[in-house]
Amino acid sequence: MSKIGVIAILCLSMLFGGCGNGVSASKENDSIGVDELDSLPSLHDISIDARLWADSIMGCMTVEEMAGQLIMPAIYSDDSYNTLRLLKKYAADNHVGGVVLLKGSAEAAKTIADSLRKMSNIPPFIAIDAEWGLAMRLKGTPEFPRNSRIAESADETALFDYGNEVARECREIGINMVLGPVLDVLPQGRRSSGIGSRSFGKDPERVAKLGVAYAKGVESGGVISVAKHFPGHGSADADSHKRLPSVAKSREELEKTDLLPFNEYVGNGLSAIMTGHLHVPALDDGDVPVTVSEKILKDFVRNEMGFQGLIVTDAMNMAAAEGNTAADAIAAGADIVLAPANTEDEVMRLAAAVRDGRISAGQLRDRVGRVLFYKYIMAQDASGSGKIGDTSEAERIIKLLR
Repeated sequence: MSKIGVIAILCLSMLFGGCGNGVSASKENDSIGVDELDSLPSLHDISIDARLWADSIMGCMTVEEMAGQLIMPAIYSDDSYNTLRLLKKYAADNHVGGVVLLKGSAEAAKTIADSLRKMSNIPPFIAIDAEWGLAMRLKGTPEFPRNSRIAESADETALFDYGNEVARECREIGINMVLGPVLDVLPQGRRSSGIGSRSFGKDPERVAKLGVAYAKGVESGGVISVAKHFPGHGSADADSHKRLPSVAKSREELEKTDLLPFNEYVGNGLSAIMTGHLHVPALDDGDVPVTVSEKILKDFVRNEMGFQGLIVTDAMNMAAAEGNTAADAIAAGADIVLAPANTEDEVMRLAAAVRDGRISAGQLRDRVGRVLFYKYIMAQDASGSGKIGDTSEAERIIKLLR
């Protein structure tokens, strides 16, 4: 169980019911004293309750509703009529499991988060890229330095505090998933394609130390972290926004460099990994991206690495994913598909793949059950103000990082 499970126990009171009732939760107290711990349920009890709730909810869902839970479209952070109408379609017609917020304002992001919660029977994930804080996407929010510009003197404590502050800001807006940290290791002796200043650097140990500390801070703040871009985009020979890159390293080289930070992330019980749209022959000699490779997602990530958290795809509207569908990713072992080019089409294709037997009912329930499990332990009210509020902690951390 990750830090998120501990936060769920310490901070949330869960209220759940049967078919169609959704789930709600209220944050009783942000700080529970040690003398109160004896009265709290155990991690084991929370885990059982979460799985029982997930099974109960799935028993009342259609194939299309379950397929929708595995899709998270991207949406701009504005509160215009057209955006909110699109959001309503996503919730009512496509049954999406959440959204990824693109550029806009914090106030509009809050409106989207609140609106989607009201429109959805099941609590949605609200995700955002926050690689140098929310300022990467939302105007008027604290801007932290890019990862490559973080001072050599910055330690794990500073990165933990950084992640925790980003989580606080997220919760004020209603965001419960951060698409970060970036655990890509830059190559020695040449420029990386597509990652650059987004990486913590060329030293795998430093990338692991800073990235995992940041993720722990995020999750201790009650927000899911998503480590990216598995198994490492740093040495790729192209930008995956433009075409499918290859990573020409042996398995031994990958273990010493690119995979090291991800192994640390998994070993620390953290919650989610994002797949890169990468061709990695050392892990799968077929001509397919990691995102749709069963050899990598099932055999390697699940069986060899022992990772039981969420597997999330990078945006499927990127050039490197062209020709691959949400159904391909889910069949290979992914749990959540981000930013498809056409949400409605992908939900329908995924449902059709279940009906024609390409994806078994058991596989679908496995993916949806894992998503619902994390939604249960992440469920929180929407009491955030929509404003970041006191930024003195952010200012303190920015000074440490620079």
